[in-house]
Amino acid sequence: MPLLASNLRKSWTDPAGAERSVIDIERLEIADGEHVALTGASGSGKTTLLHLLAGILAPDSGAITYELGTASVDITGLSESRRDVFRGRHIGCIFQSHHLLPAFTALENVLLGMSFSGRRADRQWARHLLAEVGLSDREHDRPRRLSVGQQQRVAVARAMANRPRVVLADEPTGALDPDAAQATLDLIRSLCVEAGASLLLVSHDRRITGQLPRCLDLSEVNRSAKGATA
Repeated sequence: MPLLASNLRKSWTDPAGAERSVIDIERLEIADGEHVALTGASGSGKTTLLHLLAGILAPDSGAITYELGTASVDITGLSESRRDVFRGRHIGCIFQSHHLLPAFTALENVLLGMSFSGRRADRQWARHLLAEVGLSDREHDRPRRLSVGQQQRVAVARAMANRPRVVLADEPTGALDPDAAQATLDLIRSLCVEAGASLLLVSHDRRITGQLPRCLDLSEVNRSAKGATA
């Protein structure tokens, strides 16, 4: 399995000063090449979980282990800067908001995704990804000249820029109309298959989650899901 989270815990302090447990997961694993949907009530901790798995947040305790060939890396033992490098090399992140840099073209935004890994930018691969998401004719356009759906497709291409081992997607279709949402889901899944990446996708939309082979409700794996804050 490329990803295993075990005994993972994260708490926040609320405005009144009380500690609130958000994530308390004994075991969560994603198999190699597996596509998994994650659902849960609003505020149950889904985004917090994805940020932990991506190394954006550090847990209070527990392990998050990635299998990379014959090596295993527990990212909870890495410094913040080393987690950033690891994420840039091995994890693709897609969010509801595309977070494209407005001063850069579509191609430059994808190339920028490669820079986070410390590897040399591969312009040919970046152009291939833009072609795969149907934007080969828009690679020199800046985000303001693209529709919301097109901007999200650039964000999908950027997430796949470094051929990640795992893709974490947080409501990537939430701001799109049904047709654009379906097209975006199809793109994410097809690119994950091409790259051999596992996928964990958060969504409230049953039309989206119902298409993935496995669907988890956070309350099934998280003992603190009820009443938590994402």
